[in-house]
Amino acid sequence: MKRPLTLLPALLLLAVVLPTVAATDTPAAKPAAVAVALPVPKEEKSITRHRLIIDGKTIRYTATAGNLIVKNNKNEAIGSFFYVAYTEDGVKDLSHRPVTFLFNGGPGSSSIWLHMGSFGPMRVVTSDAQATPPPPYDLVPNPYSLLDKSDLVFIDAIGTGFSRIVGQGTPKDFYGTNADIESFGKFIERYVTLNNRWDSPKFLLGESYGTTRAAGLVDWLQAKGMAFNGVILQSSWLNGFVDFPGPAFSLDLPYELYLPTMAATAWYHDKLPQKPSNLPAFLQQVRQFALGDYARALDQGDKLSSADTQAIAQKLHDYSGLPVQYILDAKLRITPDRFEKELLRGEQRTTGRLDARFLGIDHDAAGETPEYDASGSAIGPAYTAAFHWYLANDLKYKTDLDYKVENFREVNLHWDNGQRIDGQKFPLMDVEENLRQAMTENPHLKVFSANGYFDFATPFFETEYDLDHMGLDASLQKNIRYGYYQSGHMIYLHVPALAKYKADLAKFYDSVKNN
Repeated sequence: MKRPLTLLPALLLLAVVLPTVAATDTPAAKPAAVAVALPVPKEEKSITRHRLIIDGKTIRYTATAGNLIVKNNKNEAIGSFFYVAYTEDGVKDLSHRPVTFLFNGGPGSSSIWLHMGSFGPMRVVTSDAQATPPPPYDLVPNPYSLLDKSDLVFIDAIGTGFSRIVGQGTPKDFYGTNADIESFGKFIERYVTLNNRWDSPKFLLGESYGTTRAAGLVDWLQAKGMAFNGVILQSSWLNGFVDFPGPAFSLDLPYELYLPTMAATAWYHDKLPQKPSNLPAFLQQVRQFALGDYARALDQGDKLSSADTQAIAQKLHDYSGLPVQYILDAKLRITPDRFEKELLRGEQRTTGRLDARFLGIDHDAAGETPEYDASGSAIGPAYTAAFHWYLANDLKYKTDLDYKVENFREVNLHWDNGQRIDGQKFPLMDVEENLRQAMTENPHLKVFSANGYFDFATPFFETEYDLDHMGLDASLQKNIRYGYYQSGHMIYLHVPALAKYKADLAKFYDSVKNN
């Protein structure tokens, strides 16, 4: 999941005035504190064997749950990554068996969501677009798993799951755009080496901030000599400058890029004055308006005439379902959180942020923004409980550590939002250039962009805009493919969307393999 972007507060400089004392009274300087190394765990793993039926074919596979140590440039242990790998049994030639590395984002989220909801061999059953009831939960074989196309390695970022800072490691080694990319790169290098996968076709699959990581990671690894076949970007966040509330907050582009998601949500909840039957065709009209008449109107700022202001407000009403007067009061600029509160105000309901299909109930129905994300709280307990049961009973993995499903507070306390590119430090991340460079230097690299229509965390039109503004050569633009689904940020929460997503990826893997 993508966390809202926050700007770091300015440091307060405190002047401390000490009383004047004679030189002989000055106490001796205290010795510098010596950093105490954290314990370094052993590399251990639990290996179990299973089988899964996909499209009538039985796949026998091995599940490996364990940890791998990564080191710094001084060969000192700094981090222990927890992972769960699923590998097909009986494969004699690993050079023809793909391996995919999967991870969620945050920063501060474990990989539990992709692991237990999308393409792993087992999947937790949750209610569609509503809160899942308390336990017992159903954990079922996943017919939409990617195991028929690739081995799978789910990775928990340091500070999440069972992954921990160890030895001489510090938060600076992991908690930041560049540090995160490098640490994941070291893990993948080590996994590939230990498991004889250097010659296997390789893929990355990241969700949310995991797409930020994937775009930077493929560039980092290819610079190390490890070429990739494909990258799957689900619910992308590639440029911190093109979103709320970064430096672009004072500009109008974010309002334009979020409008198609608002239109899709109003369509889903039957709030459009005239609901079209064809959602994709309707959204194409909204895209054209957003970067056309709407953008030109916002560009005029306070100089926009009253007549044009009224006309744009009416059009926004037609596309968003919000009252014309509300749009006028907001000066034609609706933020996502205001939309989530306003669309269903008359019903005293809010829409979710991660998935606008979900409905919330606020204590203060007259408030301006939702009090919580209804989609975020609807599934968490089911995933957490099912994973812990699965870990102990199926994977047979035992540890005294607590599994940190999400650890936003600790990770974000230390997180460096900036990015260092070619020796220059930028205040926010922008991995478009990393992806462009990776695709340019490896013209066979294919990218699949998966998008949920009802996702307010990473709106699909912003993703399109980012990928269209990488500066990618025209000859390589065909290497980017898109998938769109009637779901939200976590596309797999809607089973029909998951089925379509899997079918799209099956074609993607086959086309890349046959390239």
